[in-house]
Amino acid sequence: MKTHKIYFSIFLLSSVAIAQSDVKLPEPYATKSVKNFSSVIGWKADEKPIAPKGFTVTKFADGLENPRWIYVAPNGDIFVAESGTRIPKQKRSDEKDEFFKSKAQNFGSANRITLFRDKDKDGVYETKSWYLSGLNQPFGMLILNNYFYVANTDELLRFPYNPTETENKSKPEKLLDLPSGGYNNHWTRNIISKPDGSKIYITVGSESNVAERPEGIKSEFERANILEINPDGTGKRIFASGLRNPNGMDWAPETNMLWTAVNERDELGDDLVPDYVTSVQDGGFYGWPYSYYGQHEDPRRKGERPDLVAKAIVPDVAVGSHTASLGIAFYKADAFPEKYKNGLFVGQHGSWNRADLSGYKVLFIPFKNGKPAGKPEDFLTGFVADASKSKVHGRPTDVKVLPNGDLLVTDDAAKTIWRVSADK
Repeated sequence: MKTHKIYFSIFLLSSVAIAQSDVKLPEPYATKSVKNFSSVIGWKADEKPIAPKGFTVTKFADGLENPRWIYVAPNGDIFVAESGTRIPKQKRSDEKDEFFKSKAQNFGSANRITLFRDKDKDGVYETKSWYLSGLNQPFGMLILNNYFYVANTDELLRFPYNPTETENKSKPEKLLDLPSGGYNNHWTRNIISKPDGSKIYITVGSESNVAERPEGIKSEFERANILEINPDGTGKRIFASGLRNPNGMDWAPETNMLWTAVNERDELGDDLVPDYVTSVQDGGFYGWPYSYYGQHEDPRRKGERPDLVAKAIVPDVAVGSHTASLGIAFYKADAFPEKYKNGLFVGQHGSWNRADLSGYKVLFIPFKNGKPAGKPEDFLTGFVADASKSKVHGRPTDVKVLPNGDLLVTDDAAKTIWRVSADK
C-alpha cells in the first residue's frame, strides 16, 4: 500500500517549530467506506469506565438527557447543555435505516442547560436546577462581563448573569445569527472567550461532508471555520477556515495559543482522514474541502483550488480516523500527577463509519513548553462493551477540569457524567 509521509507543523506565537513525527496515510479508497453503527447498552450499577492506576472513577450525575457539553463558571458552578441531534419524524420509525436506528437515544433535543452547584468545591454537587430551557440545540456556554452566553445551533444569545441565581428567567439578547441545517451531526456551536475577554470565538461545522451538495462551496458560507466577534456581537470575521467540523476549544498554557479538535471527512476508507487537534493560526486555512491533513488533495475536489491546497496547514496531532474527537481541555490544575500538567485531554465520541470501532475513549496528549511532547495515550477507556457486536456502554463527549483538579467527562449516550479523581 502506498503511503504519504507528512510532518506535523507546530505553530507557536513567536516562531515556528517543526516536529519530525511521521503520520502514514494510505491512498484514498485503499479500503471500502463502511457503516458500523454502535449500539448503546448503558452501564450496570457496578460498571464504570477504566482510568489508569492511581485514579478513581465515580458517577458525578446520571439520568440526564444527552448531557453534551460542560461549562465551569468562575464561581465553580457546573453548567451542562442537554441537547442532541434532531431526527426528522418520518425517519424515526424507519427500521431499515441503520443510521437513524443508531440515533434512537437522540430523538429530539432537551434544549436546556442544567446547573449543578458544588458549594464546598469537593467535586460533589449539592443542588441541581434547570438554569435555562426552551433553547434551540444549545451547546457552547460562556460567562463574560456579567452575561451568560449560549450558542444555539442557529444563533448566539446572551442573558444577564447573576452568580447567586440557580435559574435564569431573563429575556435573552440575540447577538448573532449562525448558519444552521445541513449535515446531521454538524449542529454544534461552541464558544470561548479570549483570555483578556476582548473577543469571542465560535466554531461552525460544515454543511456537508465534502461540499458535495448541488450548490457546492456556496452552501458553506461562514461554515467549516472558527468565527471571531466582539463580546457585543459586532466585528464578525473568519478567524480560521478549512476546519471541517471544529468542536472543543481551549487555550494552551505557556503559549496562550487557541487549540481545537476537528472531525475530518468521510467515505475515503477506514484510515482516512485522521481527526486531529491543532493550534489555530489567525487567518490559517486547514484544507477542507480541497485537501486533507495538509496538502493531500481530496480526489473528489481534484484540481478545483490548487492555490488553497498549497497553503493548507498541517495539523499538529492526529488522533485517529473517524474517532469523532469533540471536547478538549488542557490540564492546568495540580491534583493529577506531574506528567499531566499542562497536557491535553480529548473526548472521543466514537466512530460509525469504520470496520472496527474507533474512539470511544478519552485520550491524553503530553505537552512540554507549550507544544506536544509525546504520542496520544489512552486515559479513560472501557466504553466499548463488545466490539465484535458493536455494543458500547456509552460515548464520551466533553471533558472539563473542576476547580479541585478533578476531570469531568460527559457520556451523552448513557445520560451520565463521570468524575475522574487522583487517588490521595
